[in-house]
Amino acid sequence: MNGRRLEILFVKRRGDAVVFVCSGGLGGQVTLPRAWTDRGDPPAAHRLCVEGLAALDTLAKVLEIR
Repeated sequence: MNGRRLEILFVKRRGDAVVFVCSGGLGGQVTLPRAWTDRGDPPAAHRLCVEGLAALDTLAKVLEIR
């Protein structure tokens, strides 16, 4: 998924986090946390948690169907 571009439809807040609602996915839209994009903070030096990897895998599968 590295390098993939998505059209941002709009930006919104979920609690303290910023998310991007983008064109794509099964329902025509997919929501991505800002931290998962090049607009987020630089990646930390430690590894990702299992939950984050599972969510990323699900997102990748949804976008492949498009």
